[in-house]
Amino acid sequence: MRRHEHYYSRRPRCPPRLGLIRTRLRGRYFEFYTASGVFSKRKIDLGTRLLIEVMELPEEGLALDIGCGYGAIGIVAAAIRPRLKVILTDVNRRAIWLAKKNVRHNLVWENAEVRHGFLYEAVEGLMFDVVLSNPPISAGMHVVDALIKGALEHLKPGGSLQLVVRSKLARRPRALMEGYFGNVRVVAKRGGYRVFCSTREA
Repeated sequence: MRRHEHYYSRRPRCPPRLGLIRTRLRGRYFEFYTASGVFSKRKIDLGTRLLIEVMELPEEGLALDIGCGYGAIGIVAAAIRPRLKVILTDVNRRAIWLAKKNVRHNLVWENAEVRHGFLYEAVEGLMFDVVLSNPPISAGMHVVDALIKGALEHLKPGGSLQLVVRSKLARRPRALMEGYFGNVRVVAKRGGYRVFCSTREA
């Protein structure tokens, strides 16, 4: 099994070994339960941390954390924007179990909901104000392409897609965002990562 398949699969084969991450994000302390078979199980990876620190969120509306893993991005979004409803989705059932556990543990169950599904399967028919993701580039650029294209189809006019990618792998995702949305800007560059934002025009 290739490395990325351990976390980008519906049912990881490796036995779960639970861990707990304690960290400070957006000026607040959070704790996240993690396990083997999910992405970045030992610490919040630098890309996810950068996106969390710079993500641009409306005060209210509907947000999507797609490919949520154990839920860090969506949980922080729900915590700092209590009037914003956040849906977290992932294809990995172990990640979904952890994200649900972390939503409860971090006391954001009132405005955060976790759903299982590949890309936009679990949110068909919904339109979002913002879509957030640290996309699984190791799963293949076809998946990233579908994620970006699907965001355009699931965003309200004026809504934004915000992605974090490694700088050395950023050219193709940036070109896809520019191609589908007609616009893209760099929100932040740090530690070998870049955060891009594209807005669905009205």
